[in-house]
Parts: sequence; C-alpha cells; structure tokens
Amino acid sequence: MMINVIKYPGRKDWEEIIKRPAFETASLEKAVKRILEKVKAKGDKAIRKYTKEFDGVKLKKLTVDEKEIKAAEKLLPAGLKDAIQQAKLNIEKFHRSQVDGVKIIETMPGINCWRKAVGIEKVGIYIPGGTAPLFSTVLMLGVPAAIAKCKEIILCSPPSKEGSINPAILYAANLCGITKIFKAGGIQAIAAMAYGTETIPKVFKIFGPGNQYVTAAKQLIQKEGVAIDIPAGPSEVLVIADETAVDEFIAADLLSQAEHGADSQAILLTTSISIAEAVQQCIQKQLEKLPRKEIAEKALTHSKIILLNSIDEAIELSNLYAPEHLILSADKAEELTGKIISAGSVFIGNYSPESAGDYASGTNHTLPTNGYAATYSGVSVDSFVKKITFQQLSKNGLENIGDTVMQMAAAEGLEAHKNAVAVRLKQPI
Repeated sequence: MMINVIKYPGRKDWEEIIKRPAFETASLEKAVKRILEKVKAKGDKAIRKYTKEFDGVKLKKLTVDEKEIKAAEKLLPAGLKDAIQQAKLNIEKFHRSQVDGVKIIETMPGINCWRKAVGIEKVGIYIPGGTAPLFSTVLMLGVPAAIAKCKEIILCSPPSKEGSINPAILYAANLCGITKIFKAGGIQAIAAMAYGTETIPKVFKIFGPGNQYVTAAKQLIQKEGVAIDIPAGPSEVLVIADETAVDEFIAADLLSQAEHGADSQAILLTTSISIAEAVQQCIQKQLEKLPRKEIAEKALTHSKIILLNSIDEAIELSNLYAPEHLILSADKAEELTGKIISAGSVFIGNYSPESAGDYASGTNHTLPTNGYAATYSGVSVDSFVKKITFQQLSKNGLENIGDTVMQMAAAEGLEAHKNAVAVRLKQPI
C-alpha cells in the first residue's frame, strides 16, 4: 500500500492539495432527520425499534442497572483496570489545572466586576461501541464534566448483540461517577438526549464522537437549540518531519490514525526524500501486522506524503490545513511550537506519539477536525461550564461612571437607559 507522494508543490496548489475527502450529505441528512423526528414523537418505542434495526438486539430495558456495572468490573483484567485508573488520574490532574477561582476586579473606585464558572446543569455523553469501543473517551468527557460540577451527567452507548454495553465503557463511566447509563446508539441516542424520552432525560449539551450519521444528528439538533461540543469530521493526523525523524515512528503514527476509520486521513510533510521513502517502506511492513488492516488501507488511499523545501514551509502548510493532531518530529521541535497557530493538539519530538494524548498523558483527545482547529479549541473543563459575569456598584461607583453611561446611552437614542442611571444619582446618599 503506497501513499500518494506530492513533490514540492507551489503555494497556489496548497488549497487543493489539503482538501479533505468530500462526502455526500443531502440524502444523509434526510435519513437522519427522519429518525430524529421519530424519536421525538415516539420516545422509548422508537429507541427500541431502531436498536433492533441497527444493532440487531431487542431490548427489554434501556437503562444499565447497578448489577451490570458491578459485573463489568469483574470482567476486566486487572492490568486494564490499573491502566484506566492511571489515565484517569493524569486526565484529572491536567483538567483540574484549568479551573480558575473567582477574581474580583475593581475597574473604577466603587465598581467591582467578576466572573464565575457554573457547570452546565445537564450534559449527555455519547460513546460509540462497535469495532472500537471508545472507553478512553468516557474518561476524556466524564472527568472534566465532574470537575465542572455538572449536576446531571448521562451516558449513551450502543448495546452488543447480547444486549450489553462493553464492560470497559461501564467501568470507566462508574470510575468517573456516571451512573445514568443507557443502551442507545447512533442517531437515536443523540435524539433521545436532545428531546428526552420516557427513560432517557433531555440534556442541554451533548458531547462525544461518532460516525457520519451521529455527526449529522448532532449538527441538526444544534439548529434546534441543543448545544454540542465541537463540529466534527473524520479523525486526522499531520506529521512534520526532517532528517532527524525516525521513519519507523512516523509510520506507526500515520497508521495509528488510519486504523480509526476508512475516512480518516494521515499526512506527512517532510523536507527529506530519504525519510519519505523510508516511511513508505515501514508502512508496508507495519500494515501487514494490523488486525484493522483493511480499514487502514482505505484511509491511506486519501492520505498523502508531501515533500517541501523547508520546515517553515511545512509549518505554514500545516497551519493552513489546521490538523486535529499535529506531530513535530524535527530538530529543535520545541522551538517550532511558537509558530503553530492552528492545531487541535500538538505532540513535540520523537517520543511524543499521538497515542499518548489519545489515552493517558492528560490532555483531552476530543478535538476539532475537518479544519475546525483554525477556529475551535478541543474539549476542556470550559466546555462543561457557562461563565456568568457579575458587577456591583456602590453609590459612589455609580457617580464615578454615571456621566459616561448617560452620554453613551443618549448618543444611541436610548433614553430609558440614561434615565436608569439618572434616577439613582438624584437619590440622596
């Protein structure tokens, strides 16, 4: 399997070269909308119908009970449980550092302003099942939700043919304190959390990855006023490498992204022809050993190796592409970080694989894709809170700022705004 190699493209061709694979969405949205409307109208009945149709299982109940959660813990090997616990500790440590205390600022004598973060009251987490049950995403979303002190955190995940949810998902959820877990997947799960059913409560914001159907469902319910985490597309990685990079490492990084899904994209920008050639050879060898070889091969058909004249040129092209994951495998990689302006998460040096961030380094792996890293941040504690501003003025403070406010209100023709200050200033102290 050879990746397409593009040699020294001119800047006028960059936009075309970095276009993501296009997917037809009109018929997709129509199908998604139909399911959203059915769940909105029929509730649990529709969830059961679509679970039977899409997941091949007839459910008696949608809720995961305590017995199932306890059983899941016994099914997992001790080593995996230890790994999940360690990952949770690192994620917790990093995300706790994002919490700011209330800081009161006196903008003028007698005028105090401050801002307070308040957890979004009800949030929903969607975790895909299928060929790659993403229990790591439970930690990435459950930990910051708990730190933000969201009052209600629910989780939906598709059941297996046996009617159960992957035990690692249940274990990670319980570890994060998420006890409201429901057997619902795909579009129907997003609909249930958006509208509420007899069993699954309505939430104010929905988080979590999914296939193109889940992504379309999230985008559609956002138009109806339900918040979502970030716009999403297929997962992607971009590696910037020079002659100091290790070909075997780069090949492994590109393949680790390619195995996510057939629509994933992996890009290598390099100044070294020898690295480009060596990476191709390493990909061939490593690909043969992958259980998800067929998926990775499909992803590699729209992946690219691009030869460029300099690392600065590579960074410029990377910023234009705005990758979800960016790996810097170049000399003095740390010094290059100041030039990065568009990326979801950056991995610095030969010993910082993207896998570390995906699982356990501490940073969040829920990141903007499809070029959205140019304007959006990845998920953090901030994603689970709303920030409310406060101000308190004394009579003296209002006197200090009163003329400023009244002048501006009058200039905008808003006399009642002006009067709201004037009537107070007329009152004796």
